[in-house]
Amino acid sequence: MAKITELTPGTWNVDQSHSAIGFSARHLMISKVGGRFSSFGGAITVTDDPLASTVHAVADTASVTTGDESRDIHLKSVDFFDVDHYPTLSFVSTSIEQDGDDFRLAGLLTVKDITKPVVFDLEFDGVSTDPWGNTKAGFSAATEINRKEWGLEWNVALETGGVLVGDKIKIQLDIEAVKA
Repeated sequence: MAKITELTPGTWNVDQSHSAIGFSARHLMISKVGGRFSSFGGAITVTDDPLASTVHAVADTASVTTGDESRDIHLKSVDFFDVDHYPTLSFVSTSIEQDGDDFRLAGLLTVKDITKPVVFDLEFDGVSTDPWGNTKAGFSAATEINRKEWGLEWNVALETGGVLVGDKIKIQLDIEAVKA
């Protein structure tokens, strides 16, 4: 089991090539469709007390990808992310609390200039050194939000009841950070 004390104070930058920001939503009320942002960045500022550390992250909304070009175009439109007016979404932490061997990362998520609090269930996966001498740390985090709270309201009612796109969005972060 990784110990949070393995993290040394300083800045740890998100390694985009070894990290992922993913999400999933219900489709037709019967299945889940996933996507991710392919362009993002962030930094973790670790303090002497790791629970007083801070996180700041930004994702490029135009980098949203789901594996379906027409759906990606729709997600980038005014119906969803409106990437021409809102080119980024961001997260800034407000607190980190220990929960047994895991943690809860609270912060403010901003999408389409709407900022609301969210809490991620956070796992610290450990620290390692790569073959080139870079010190890396791994984290996994997950939360669920209601997309409508951030102005992502487009939908279609189904004749059979329900809606085309579920309101609940699951967000999954798999982050590898490199010590600056």
